[in-house]
Order: sequence, then structure tokens, then C-alpha cells
Amino acid sequence: MITYEYPFNERIRTLLRLEDLFDKTGHFLQEDGVLEHHVALLTLFEIMEVASRADLKMDLIQELERQRQALLAYRNNPDISEEALSGALYEIEQASAALLAMTGKIGQYLRENDWLMSIKSRAAIPGGVCEFDLPSYHYWRHHPTETRRDAISGWLRPLLPLRDGLAIVLRLLRASGRPKAYVAKHGSYQLMLGGSSAQMVRVTVKTEGPAIPEISANKYAFNIRFTCPDGDLRPRTVDKDVSFDMTFCNL
Repeated sequence: MITYEYPFNERIRTLLRLEDLFDKTGHFLQEDGVLEHHVALLTLFEIMEVASRADLKMDLIQELERQRQALLAYRNNPDISEEALSGALYEIEQASAALLAMTGKIGQYLRENDWLMSIKSRAAIPGGVCEFDLPSYHYWRHHPTETRRDAISGWLRPLLPLRDGLAIVLRLLRASGRPKAYVAKHGSYQLMLGGSSAQMVRVTVKTEGPAIPEISANKYAFNIRFTCPDGDLRPRTVDKDVSFDMTFCNL
């Protein structure tokens, strides 16, 4: 099964992009190779750019506080595990405190590092980080693995409160809905939402087929057109019925 997520607003779109970038950075940082660490560094620059939205930190803090208040209402509920509830509240409180402790513009310490910004600017040019363009970076890439890893980890660490905060918000968002089974007749499905407050939809389909959902939506209407790749991997509309699960999520 493959799950495709489609955000309905810019805020959730930003959180999903950051989640993907943090996951990639973490993956490549754990590898030992020079090229993997190069990718981790370039992905860190992408995190800096996506996270530079002025209201991102406050959005996360406000959402975490809203979720904390909602969970507090379950105190002394016999159907709710007090241990699990206390653990969830502690996790939210820790994430909020870490976000509040972040000062200044997100990633400003990276922008003030002229050496890193020289790498970032050259990386925007195809083939721009060759050793003759950035000899100091070429030298750095010959440092021992742990030295490179420690350096990138240090540059990443001040951004981790964002990662932890958005991970909680997205986990709660994904858990907020229940999947239902649907069938797209001749590869197409339309649903009138009537001003729904959903923030994201998750569409799950079987890997065999294949059937790839192309989704378009607003608060009033939702459309899926299932396509499948031809020999050149160009999409063409599926001409048969497609079964899929769909989950509408809203915090």
C-alpha cells in the first residue's frame, strides 16, 4: 500500500515539506560518505529557507497549546490511561518550551556564517561546488567522518525544536481521521465537501496496478484522477475502477 497526502492549506504544506527535509537530513547525516554529508548540508540549507516564514514558530506554539488544552479535558476520564495522557502532555510541554527558547529569526546563525553562505550560493549553480570553486569546502570534505558529522549536527541542532514540534502536530493530525473505503469509477472520483474544515486528506492505494492519484481540492470540492505510467513513465488516465481508502484529517 502507498499513502499519498494532500494538504488543504499552506500551513500544513509547509509542515509536510519540513518533515520531509528533516527526515532526509537525518538519513544522510547518519551515513559515513562525503557525498551523503554534502547532501545533508544542502538539505539543511533548504530547511533554513522553508522555515524562514515569520509566523511558523508561533503557529506551532499556538497549535501545541491548543492540543494541550484539549488533552487536559481528559483528566480523570476512566476510559483514558493517565500514564499515556501524562506522557503526551509532557511531550507537548517540552516541545513548546524548546520553541519558546528559540530566539531571533530562524536560521539567522547560518546566514551569519559567511563560509556556509558561500557554499549555499555556489550550490545554486549547476556544478558550482567543485574543488576549484570552493577549495576550502573541498578541504573540509576531507575531514574525518565524525568531524564532518559533528559539524553538520551542530548547525542543525538549533533547528531541532521545529522538527520536534511539527512531528507532534502532524502525528495528531494524521491520527484525527478514520479511513473509509471508496471506489473511483473509471479512474475518477469527485466529492462535494460543502465547506469542510479538513486540513489534509490521505489517500491509500495498492501498489499493484499501478494507480497514482492526482488530487485537486478546495473547501467545497474534492477531485481525484487516477493515472498510470506508460512505457515512458508519462501518466495516462486509468480506464478501470480503482478501490482506495481515504482519510480526512483535521486538528
